[in-house]
Amino acid sequence: MSLPVPAGQSDRAALIAKWADRHGIDAAHRLAQAEDLADAVAKAITPANTTDTYTKAWRVWERFTTTQRLPLLEGSRGALVTYVAWLLREGQTNGTGYAPSSASTVLAGTVVELRRRGVTVSRDDQAEARRDLEGLAVKLLQDKNERRRGRGKANTAQVPDLYRVVRACPDTLAGARDKALILTGFHYAARAQDPAGLLARDVTLHPRGLVVSILTGKTKHSVRDAKILYQKDPEICPVEAWKAYRERLAAEADPKWSLPDAPAFVGIHRSGTVTGGMVPDSVTRAIKRISVRAGVQLAWTGHSLRIGHATTARKNGRDAIVIADQGGWARHSRSMNGYFQIEDGWDDNSTAGLT
Repeated sequence: MSLPVPAGQSDRAALIAKWADRHGIDAAHRLAQAEDLADAVAKAITPANTTDTYTKAWRVWERFTTTQRLPLLEGSRGALVTYVAWLLREGQTNGTGYAPSSASTVLAGTVVELRRRGVTVSRDDQAEARRDLEGLAVKLLQDKNERRRGRGKANTAQVPDLYRVVRACPDTLAGARDKALILTGFHYAARAQDPAGLLARDVTLHPRGLVVSILTGKTKHSVRDAKILYQKDPEICPVEAWKAYRERLAAEADPKWSLPDAPAFVGIHRSGTVTGGMVPDSVTRAIKRISVRAGVQLAWTGHSLRIGHATTARKNGRDAIVIADQGGWARHSRSMNGYFQIEDGWDDNSTAGLT
């Protein structure tokens, strides 16, 4: 009786043979099926943007091994340490180095892809490469002649900027969409993929505001129902902006774009024609374009609204747990606490009144 062995999975075949010797053919068959189910579950629960990160990391590794003339399918200690040094020095396609945080993400994705291809990467070797990356990053900061890598934290959206953005939006369907995109995104601390993943039925009106059901999150915290209250000033009220956008969309676009299963935020051609649902990249580009049009001093990125919500809410005295729940952070998130430091670093500062 033969056992099911997927093509190209020699390691799995050896494992199944071991199970057969230990437990018998029938048990090995059931264990193999369980492995297939485990693979399917892992694939199903891996967010699309995580898969995209792994794919991009593998392309970086391919460039590295080609330029350094190293084997593609080898994850030795020396190869990984050389890799992180290369990432920090010249790893980007334009010849500049990655920011340390980005290099760390690329390293993690590369290790996942190496292992997926059957390459043995020991935990000790990976840990040493990560330690070396951190040490080299410190050296970069200490070297005054070395240009510091990366862009740092995204520029922060602030309330005065919201007024500039709203007033710069044209009186068109696209302008109404832009207002709703920015104002709702600011109030639920959106990542770029969040509005891109929303359907019309995911945003519902409530007597006190809006409920936005975010289902595209990477963690159990980021999948949430975010409640947005009506704001005092209608000019920058996200609820009023959402209603105006949807009314205009219903009046000016094909009725199919107003159906419950249609994308909540749509792309709009210069002619005013709806082109389809927005994707994360188009949301990021739109946020930057909208901020530039409004003359915001430092152009926004896809994360600016998220940081802006955290810092503004913190400045207004909101509790960290409340902010975390609204924005989909873990309640003790390091990244969220890092955003708080933008405000806390001044208001809760040990030099206050010191002399």
